[in-house]
Amino acid sequence: MAYVILQPCMEEKSGDCVEVCPVDCIEEGPDQFYIDPEICIDCGACVTACPVDAIVEEYEMTPEDEPFLEKAEKFYGIK
Repeated sequence: MAYVILQPCMEEKSGDCVEVCPVDCIEEGPDQFYIDPEICIDCGACVTACPVDAIVEEYEMTPEDEPFLEKAEKFYGIK
């Protein structure tokens, strides 16, 4: 399971998560930051660093959150 960055990031985009990621799997996109689900090691450091609670584990997502996982996969060319 990987972490996914949701809607609140689109309004904040602080980037605190990028600084704490030990595997550099978070990149800035045009509208928000994205976590590469193939590189993420599920450490949770980004969750703690996010000032707007925009990061959740993939299995905790609601159906309304699914588009954010799809956006991340598209951003990284996974799907």
